[in-house]
Amino acid sequence: MARLTKKQKEAASKIEPNKAYSVAEASALIKEITSVKFDASVDLAVRLNVDPRKANQMVRGVVTLPHGTGKDVKVLALVTPDKEAEAKEAGADYVGLDEYLDKIKGGWTDVDVIVTMPSVMGKLGPLGRVLGPRGLMPNPKTGTVTMDVAKAVSDVKAGKIDFKVDKTGIVHAAIGKASFDAEKIAGNARELLTTLVKLKPQAAKGVYIKSIYMSSTMSPGVEIDTKRFTEQ
Repeated sequence: MARLTKKQKEAASKIEPNKAYSVAEASALIKEITSVKFDASVDLAVRLNVDPRKANQMVRGVVTLPHGTGKDVKVLALVTPDKEAEAKEAGADYVGLDEYLDKIKGGWTDVDVIVTMPSVMGKLGPLGRVLGPRGLMPNPKTGTVTMDVAKAVSDVKAGKIDFKVDKTGIVHAAIGKASFDAEKIAGNARELLTTLVKLKPQAAKGVYIKSIYMSSTMSPGVEIDTKRFTEQ
C-alpha cells in the first residue's frame, strides 16, 4: 500500500471519520484540504441505485452550472457557411466544416466540445471511431446537434456540461475549481444533484442516490449527506 505524504496525512486528518457533510460544509472543507500548486479541479462522484445495462435505467443529461466550470472550454462548430458568423460571434474557437472534418480524419481532436447541425451529422458518422472514444460526438440529447448553433456554443462556454452514469452506476462530473469561493462550489454541486434527482428513472427502485463524494485533484474524498437528495 502506498504511503501517505505529510500533506495527504494532514488533509485526511481534517475529515471526520464516518461523518457525512452538508454540501456547504464539504465545499469549504475541499478548499481547506486542497494542497496542489495548480488550480485543482473539484469533482463529484454520485453512486446511483440503477443498472445502466438496462435502457430504462440509463441516467444521462445536461446541466448548466450557475458559476461555470472554471475551465476555458474549446468549442469546434462544424457548420455550413450560412451559420459561421453566428458561431464565431457566440464564441466558438474553431468554425468551419470540410477542413475540420479532414483534420479530424487525420487524428486532430484538440477540442473539448463539438457543436453541429442536423444536416451535418451524416458527415460525422464515419468519424465515430475517432470522436466516440473521446466523448466528442455531438448528440441532440445534450444540445450539441441543433439549428440554434449560437445558443449551443454560448451555453457550453457559460458552463453547460453533460454527464452519463458509467457501467458501475456512478456519475462523475467536474463542477468547478478549488479557486472558486466555497459558495460557488456548493451552488454548482447542488445544481448537478438536483438535476440528477429530476432524472430518476421510473424503473429505479428503493433509495436512488446511494452515496455522494466531493474531491479535488489528489485530495481525499469528502462524503456528502444524501438525505436531502435521496428519493425513495
